[in-house]
Amino acid sequence: MTASLNTLDTLVHWLAGEFDNQPQALDQPAWFVHLRLWHRPLPFRMAGNPALFAEQANAIYPDKPYRQRVISFRSTDSGQLQVQYFAFKNPAQMSGAGANPDRLRSLMPEELELLPGCVLSVTQQGQCFKADPPPDARCYFQYQGETRQVILGFEVSAETFLSYDRGVDPTTGKALWGAIMGAYSFQKCQDFSGELV
Repeated sequence: MTASLNTLDTLVHWLAGEFDNQPQALDQPAWFVHLRLWHRPLPFRMAGNPALFAEQANAIYPDKPYRQRVISFRSTDSGQLQVQYFAFKNPAQMSGAGANPDRLRSLMPEELELLPGCVLSVTQQGQCFKADPPPDARCYFQYQGETRQVILGFEVSAETFLSYDRGVDPTTGKALWGAIMGAYSFQKCQDFSGELV
């Protein structure tokens, strides 16, 4: 499907918010940790495109968020929607900005680094968007001095967000964390789309 600016706007509006998976965690506690997830609009656009700060936290420890990242959205010349991930050179600097957006005001684009293989192609499927990595994409990042790999993916609608993100061993491909037993199923509990620039 060919994307339009309106389609891109809808995707970003649906993603901008705070999400929670409590019903899933209560129903399947052996497989799904109760998480809070924030997709907070950045106070600037990246190369003219909308972008969101993302982080998550175990609901028991909301003051210890992790997986800080930036997600940028664009429509290619051919009309394909794409999502590009960026890492922080110093992730601890923005820790907690999901719940405390004032921290993002000091963020400068040069504090981010492009994660070249961390890209998703987005398609609209009825009343939702589905984002999958291209077949040849490999998303690697550095964490505590080691190279890590994550397989990214999500689905989003107006009120729900399904995360397929899972960490894998870069050598064996064995799943280590994340959506090992299926998607994390989040419900939007707060809308941040009014903060988009």
